[in-house]
Amino acid sequence: MRTSRVGAALAGLLAVLPAAATAQGAEGTTPLFTVNLGTTVWTAIVFIALLAILRKFAWGPILAQVESRERNIQAVIDEAAAGNAEAGRRLAEHRQQLAEARRQASDLIAEARAAGESVRRDIEDKARQEAHELVARARAEIERERDRALDALRRESVDLALAAASRLLRENLDAAKDRALVEQYLAELAGERSVPA
Repeated sequence: MRTSRVGAALAGLLAVLPAAATAQGAEGTTPLFTVNLGTTVWTAIVFIALLAILRKFAWGPILAQVESRERNIQAVIDEAAAGNAEAGRRLAEHRQQLAEARRQASDLIAEARAAGESVRRDIEDKARQEAHELVARARAEIERERDRALDALRRESVDLALAAASRLLRENLDAAKDRALVEQYLAELAGERSVPA
């Protein structure tokens, strides 16, 4: 309906304009810079009528369209700002979670290092203790072997002394009694050596 009114108004204006142009052409040619009062009045009337028609039928819808577009653009800008704020908030949360994860990983590494150091110390202490026990057992075994060797040497020396004495005497003495006497004598000799003078 509006388009038909606008079209009718424009058709009326176009009908008036050619009539004014042909009226001037009948009198003759007009110079370029001459002012014709009739043409100026009609131009002003046509311009004002065109403005009135545009204001009534075109500017309202155009302004409404512009305002609608402005509202849509503002809504998009607001939505983008809200999305940007949400992205910033999520980025801050992500950075905080990342920092927390790094801190926890650092704590776990520190705990693992401490536990590893503790296990290493325990293993070293246990190895040291086992080495000491092994050395002590070896020393005790050496002492036992030495004592056995000394006992065997004493018995041999007693047997040799008895054998030598029996050859000297050419008579067979009581072996058990002689052995006891020699062992007693050797024990007395060992006791005298262990007591400092």
